[in-house]
Amino acid sequence: MLFRFLESRLQQAVAAVLPDVDLGKILIRPCPDPKFGDYQTRALIAVAQARKTSPRKLGTEVLAKLDVSEWCDKVEVAGPGFINFFLKPAALGAALDAVAGGRQNIFEPARQPRTVVIDFSSPNVAKPMHVGHIRSTILGDCLARTLRLLGHTVVTDNHIGDWGTQFGKLLVGWKRLLDRAALERDPIAEMERLYRTITAECEQNPATLELARQELVKLQAGDEENLRLWREMQALSQSQFDTIYGRLGVKFDHTLGESFYNPWLRDVVEQLTRRGIARVSDGATAVFSNGSVPPKEDPFLISRDGEWQPNPALIQKTDGGFNYATTDLATLDYRLRTWHPDQILYVTDGRQQLHFRQIFAAFRRWHPEVKVDLVHVWFGSIQGKDGKPFKTRTGDTVKLSDLLDEAEERAFQVVTAKNPELPEATCREIARIVGIGAVKYADLAPNRQSDYVFDWDKILALNGNTAPYLQYAYTRIQSIFRKAGAPAASSAEGFQLTELEELRLAKHLLNFGLTLEAVAEECRPNYLCNYLFELAGHFGRFYEACPVLKGGDAVRASRLALCAATARVLKQGLEVLGIETTEQM
Repeated sequence: MLFRFLESRLQQAVAAVLPDVDLGKILIRPCPDPKFGDYQTRALIAVAQARKTSPRKLGTEVLAKLDVSEWCDKVEVAGPGFINFFLKPAALGAALDAVAGGRQNIFEPARQPRTVVIDFSSPNVAKPMHVGHIRSTILGDCLARTLRLLGHTVVTDNHIGDWGTQFGKLLVGWKRLLDRAALERDPIAEMERLYRTITAECEQNPATLELARQELVKLQAGDEENLRLWREMQALSQSQFDTIYGRLGVKFDHTLGESFYNPWLRDVVEQLTRRGIARVSDGATAVFSNGSVPPKEDPFLISRDGEWQPNPALIQKTDGGFNYATTDLATLDYRLRTWHPDQILYVTDGRQQLHFRQIFAAFRRWHPEVKVDLVHVWFGSIQGKDGKPFKTRTGDTVKLSDLLDEAEERAFQVVTAKNPELPEATCREIARIVGIGAVKYADLAPNRQSDYVFDWDKILALNGNTAPYLQYAYTRIQSIFRKAGAPAASSAEGFQLTELEELRLAKHLLNFGLTLEAVAEECRPNYLCNYLFELAGHFGRFYEACPVLKGGDAVRASRLALCAATARVLKQGLEVLGIETTEQM
C-alpha cells in the first residue's frame, strides 16, 4: 500500500542519518488534521529526545535524505518535529487502480504473522445463554476475523463451564424432580427449574445440601450413572449453544470445557507447591506475593487501612477441591504445550481483571522461560435506558435467544414499513440480516471498556453510527450499479481524482489496512466501526458533490470504480465485524 512505500523510504532516510536507530519504531500514520498533510510521522521526536538533540534539526537532516517525489507534492518538517506528507492525486489514483484491478490488496498481510489463541464466549452448561454472553462472543469473534484476515494463525477455544458444584444440585433435581416432557420441550428451561428448586431447598434444608455434595463427589469419582446424566446435560446444552452461535455466525475451532482439564489439576497444585510458588494456609493452598514487584503492581497484595496485606489466589480448597484459578492455570499450560501460541487473548468482563492478573503472574513464576503475550481483553456492561443492568420488565436477565428474536422482529417492522411491496420471505431475510447486525454493531461500536446503553430505537436507526446505516450505504452503492447497467468493476481508464470529495474518499479508502492493524494491535473493534462510519459519510458527500452517472465516459468510469472500491471496503469491513450485507433494504 501507498503508506508502506512512504514508510519504507522514511526508514531508509532515517537509517542514513542514524544507522543504529530501531527502524521498527519509525512509522507513519494518517494526519489527524488534513490541512497539515495526508500522512505524518512523530517518531523522530522521541528519537531526538533520547539523543538529546533537536527534533526539528533531526527532521531536517532526515528530510534531506528522503525522496518520495513520485508520490508526494510536498514533504515538510512541522511543529515540534513532525514530518508531514502531502500526496499527489495521481499517486492516490494509481494506488486505488492497483487495488481495483486486483494487482494489490486494499490492506497488507502482517509482516510477522503470529499464532493467537482466543478464549471467548464461555457459557455454562444447563443454563441459558443470556445478554451477558453477547459481548464476549461478538468481541472475540471479531478479533478472530480481524487477525485471520491479516494473515495470523488463530485458534478459537470456547472454555465452557461444564464442571463444578452446581452439578451436584442438578443431579439431585434430575433424579427427584425431572419432568421428562418438559425436558423434551425446552431442556434448558427444565434444567434451570431443577437448579433453582434444589438451590432454594439447600438454603432451607442442610440434608439436601449434603445430598448435593454427595452427588458431586460421586460424579467427580467417576460414578457411571452420574457421568451419564452429566453427559446428557452437556449434550442438551451444546445443542442450545450451537443454535445461538449459528444465528450469530460464530464458529469455534475447539470447545474444551473445564472438565477437560481435571486430570491435570492435582499436578498443577503439586508443582506450584514444590517450587515454593504456592503454600498451605489454614488448610487451603494458595499463591502468595513473593515481593518481586512494587505493592501497587502486585496482584497478591491489597491495601487495607493504609497497609498492604496478603491477597492470595486460592488454588485448592480446604476440602481438597479445586477452583477456577486451578483450572485456568492448567488450561494455560495445555494451550502452550498444544498450540505454541505467541499470544493468548482472554475476552471476559471487567470484573475478572484481578483474577487474570493473578493467573498471569502465577504462571510467569511457574514457567518463567515461556515467552507468550497474555492479554485480558476486558469489557464493560450492557445497561438499560435507566442506567442499570439490562433486564426484562420483570427484572430477569434477558435471554440471548429472546434478544435476537426481538431484534429480528423489530427490524421486520422497519423493513415492511419501508418496503411494503416486498414479499414477506424477503422482508424476513432482510430483517434477520439487519436485526442481528444491529445488535452486533451496538456492542462493537463503543469503547469496549465502557458500559453502554442498549436502546432499540438507536441501534436500528438508519442514520447515525449504526449497522443499518452502513448496510444501507452498501445497498445504495449497489443501486447505482443497477441504474448504470454496469458491473462493479475498476476503471479501464484509471482513476481520475480531481474533485475535493473524490480525493477525500480515496484517501480514506487507503487507510483501511491501517485501521485493521490498529484493531488487531489494541483489540478494539470500535476503531473499525468508526472508520466505516466515516467512510459512509465520505461516500455520501462524494455522491452529492460528484454526479456519478453524468459526464464523459472516463469520469463516469472513474467514479463508478470509486463506488465499487467503497462497496468492497464496506462489505469486507462489515464481514470483519461479523455483519452481513444485503443488496436491498
